[in-house]
Amino acid sequence: MFEWFEDTRVQSIAMSILCGAIVGFEREYKNKSAGFRTVILICFGSTVFTLLSRMGNVSDDRIAANIVTGIGFLGAGVIYQGKFSVQGLTTAAVIWSMAAIGMMIGFEEYSLGLLLTAIMAIVLSLFQKIERLLADIYFVRTIHVTFQDIAVSHLGEFEHFMSEHKVRLQRKGLEKKGQHLTVVYEVTGNRKNIRRASEAIISLDYVYAFNNM
Repeated sequence: MFEWFEDTRVQSIAMSILCGAIVGFEREYKNKSAGFRTVILICFGSTVFTLLSRMGNVSDDRIAANIVTGIGFLGAGVIYQGKFSVQGLTTAAVIWSMAAIGMMIGFEEYSLGLLLTAIMAIVLSLFQKIERLLADIYFVRTIHVTFQDIAVSHLGEFEHFMSEHKVRLQRKGLEKKGQHLTVVYEVTGNRKNIRRASEAIISLDYVYAFNNM
């Protein structure tokens, strides 16, 4: 009944679905664009194409090589310019990495494929906490501050106000809009201090508008 499972090609396909499911579950849990089914299909497809490249009398490495090119289009499709920053870079990296694991499984390197899948799951889950911890220590934001008028004295007041909140400022640009002066700042410091300063800016009488990037 299960004789078909003795076929190494079927084993490779089953393994690719398993590895894709492990990483796909983590992506789906975090509600990412490349979720459970997508990641499974990426790993599955890469394995199938790799198996195809090995079929016949002569191995055709061009099929496996073009997986790398093809997967680049998928990765590029999930990267986009968000309102405040570039989004989707991690998802694109997941797609790229899962394709590599799928190819490895297609060459029957099951143990290494599982190991790399486990490493990916650890990087995506545990390392995110480390990333957030580092952001709490050193955080960078871009803010746009529009003052009530074009009085230059407001710049000094505002910069002194931010230094009191232990936030460092660097001017990136000045722009006059009618009777208002807009300044672009890059702010650095502790995430908590930046958040508190951002909340306090709203109460400043000489600030007309504030955009926290």
